Amino acid sequence: MIRVLVCDDHAVVREGIRHVLEAEPGVVVVAEASHAAQALALAAEHRPDVIVLDVSMPGESGLRAAPRLREAVPEARILIMSMHDNAEYVREGVRAGASGYLLKDSAAAELRLAVRAVHAGGSYFSTPAAQGLTGTGAPGAPAADDRDAPEGALPPIDVLTARERDVLEGIARGLTNKEIAAELGISHRTVETHRESLMRKLGIRTVAGLTRYVLDVGAARRDG
Repeated sequence: MIRVLVCDDHAVVREGIRHVLEAEPGVVVVAEASHAAQALALAAEHRPDVIVLDVSMPGESGLRAAPRLREAVPEARILIMSMHDNAEYVREGVRAGASGYLLKDSAAAELRLAVRAVHAGGSYFSTPAAQGLTGTGAPGAPAADDRDAPEGALPPIDVLTARERDVLEGIARGLTNKEIAAELGISHRTVETHRESLMRKLGIRTVAGLTRYVLDVGAARRDG
């Protein structure tokens, strides 16, 4: 059973999220919070597996509350929900400890998929958020433990083919190779080939490293 804490300052939104999630077998909403302080107290009490956290709330924002929630309940995974799809918000969410970023206008099925993805130890980003991060631009700084190459700037995303960028976007959204293959209309083996190629070109060994690369490239593109 995946235990979820929902934090949003609008009761109707919380009710909608509860309705969507509890329609999924194996998922239960154990508590609802309307602000960050209440979320912290309820998280400590209920020890949820996943925290669905709104960005904009009165008082402390979700982005500021996320690190404290991670400290209070380190085993919980945080899924940010927001009306904003720009790369800066996504980058701040990940830096705050979130494992995913979902837009509030996403379909119910996507919310369920995102909760399952982050609970399983992966990441999930809404398509607009992922697309905003995979545009061309200058590279960001690497995470040393995810690289084979010496410390320094990551290769620009321009070194990737269009299809490799499509695969990278799918990985950043938390999709499996099979799901990426179905979405792009190519074979599972072809996805694996593109994935191996982009890892080699970027000098990154892990899926988490690829996701961070996408975030860093998006951040650098905005800062530039």
